[in-house]
Amino acid sequence: MAVAKTKPKSRVSATDEGNRRADLIRAAGRLFVEKGFDATTIRDIADAVGMRSGSPFYHFKSKQDMLKSVMIEGLQAALTAQQAAIVGVRGAEARFRALVKSHLRIILEDHTEFPVLLYEWRALSDESRAEVIAVKDRYESVWQSVLKELKKAGLLKDDGRVTRLLLFGAFNWTVQWYRPDGEFTIDDIAARAADLFLCPRTEGRH
Repeated sequence: MAVAKTKPKSRVSATDEGNRRADLIRAAGRLFVEKGFDATTIRDIADAVGMRSGSPFYHFKSKQDMLKSVMIEGLQAALTAQQAAIVGVRGAEARFRALVKSHLRIILEDHTEFPVLLYEWRALSDESRAEVIAVKDRYESVWQSVLKELKKAGLLKDDGRVTRLLLFGAFNWTVQWYRPDGEFTIDDIAARAADLFLCPRTEGRH
């Protein structure tokens, strides 16, 4: 009696799985911004990438875990862009202007994941928030270093925490009113924002 041969199960490569996880993060980031975390369901996210409703749980423990991952992914992308923006840039003012432009491009143009930080911070659990803060601190530490240099050069009156929070508050609010087809480009906004916060140079200052 002939024994029927069973067809070997197809194996999904680690690259394929990584791509699917990245697809889920991008879809979740977009939906969390458009609909809000609470109103977005796992089925919504799965449908957006052509998955069955239970498939995202292969990659994430829960929707909360997905939110945390979306935020961390956005911050890591911002870190990469930040480092590229200031490499080889000399001088506190030039570095500050490069950081401002990079930050605005991240939140307005390049990555849908980062704005989730602005909208859904309160939706994180305490444990997830601690993990996100660890990455967020790395991103902000570069800014703090530049702010310190600006104050030392007399180009900024204060480099404390409140100043940093006000800076990010002003920059981040642009997501509410910026339009790609509007009157001002991102470069225009970045230049005006930097001018707003920096002290005017006095003669003889370098």
